[in-house]
Order: sequence, then structure tokens, then C-alpha cells
Amino acid sequence: MALGQSLQIVLAPPHPAGRPFLLIGVAVAVLGGLLLGGWLFWPGLIFTLFCLYFFRDPKRVAPAREGLVLAPADGHVVSIVQAVPPAELGLGPALRWRVAIFLSVMDVHVNRVPVDGTVTRIAYRHGKYLSANLDKASVDNERNAIAIRLTDGRDLAVVQIAGLVARRILCDIREGEAVQAGDRFGIIRFGSRTDVYLPEGVRALVAEGQTMIGGETVLADLAPPRIAL
Repeated sequence: MALGQSLQIVLAPPHPAGRPFLLIGVAVAVLGGLLLGGWLFWPGLIFTLFCLYFFRDPKRVAPAREGLVLAPADGHVVSIVQAVPPAELGLGPALRWRVAIFLSVMDVHVNRVPVDGTVTRIAYRHGKYLSANLDKASVDNERNAIAIRLTDGRDLAVVQIAGLVARRILCDIREGEAVQAGDRFGIIRFGSRTDVYLPEGVRALVAEGQTMIGGETVLADLAPPRIAL
């Protein structure tokens, strides 16, 4: 990645969810510097800089071709397995490929819509706060599950999962809303995981350990494979 691109990511404006934390950091730095002899200035400044970095929301450009499943988050792929989507979404018991992306504290935490379609179901389930890089986090941890109906009638699920440090999942889309691949739809604060359950019969094009760029990296191709003649 070029230096200019790296700086654009690091210096990107913060997501609105970070504003309360930034205000707290600035207030602590200013009041600590002016009223308390300066001893709180540096902790307040460090906290503010951390929040600016954590909540950064860089611009992303989705691939132009239709029929692609995009990564819903930055991070790296920790598992690609066949699994049943969360029961609360009502997508049935059939196994489908699940791509799990782990977001460290250093990753961009803004979530992005993986496909064009319509949101048919959003279901929040309380749970544990296990480390998000563990496979059982998909089942046991607190999560927000979203079902998206593609234009051809197939369904895809994307799940925001809280982690060991994460305690707040934000989702800005609603049931019945039409969404486009690459659009922002939420954020998870301070370390998390995002799972994608692909439509039945669709395989992932990524590998475990691969680094993801939310809204840009292609996870899968929804078009049926061409048969050579």
C-alpha cells in the first residue's frame, strides 16, 4: 500500500459513533490542563488520539461488477467452514459456507453491506463476550444477525459479533430497507468479529489468514460457474 493511501486511512474522519468518546477525551485534556495542574492533559490527549484512530471511517470503492459478495469488515479471515445460519433469522437448517472475519483493535471497525438486496430480518441476541477469534464466538457471543434477500430470491446473512473487549454493536439499517454492496451499515466498538453466511451452493473465494478490506475485497461470486465447451 502506498504511503499516501496509508495516510488517508489513518487520517480518515471519524464515524459519528465516535463523537461522544472524542468529546470526553477533549474535555478531559482541556479541563485537566487548565484546572487540575495539567496532570490529566496527556491521558486525555492520548485517549482522544486513540479514538480518532479507532473510529476512523475511510472512503471505500466497491467493485463495479454486479453479483459479488464483498467483505463486510476489515480484518483477517479466521475460519471458512460450513455452518447453519443463526436460528433467529429463520433461514433454515441447511449448511452453507460461513466466512468469519476477526477485527483487532487496530482495524477499521465500520461494517459494510456485502451484497445488493433487501433486509428481511434483523435479530439481536444477548450472549457471552468470548475472544472474537475463537470459533465458538459465532454461537456463544452477543450478536446482531441480519438476513438480506438478493434480487434473485436467494438469502445471505451477515452477523455482527461482540468480542472480549467490544460491548456495543450499532446497526443503522432496518428491516425492509433496500441496501447496496459497500454501503456502511454499522460499527462494533473496540474489537469484534463479523461473519458472512453465503447463499446455498456459493463457495468462498478467499482463504483463512487473508486480510480483508471492508467494502472492497471480494468474498464470493454469486454467478454460476461457466462451463467450458
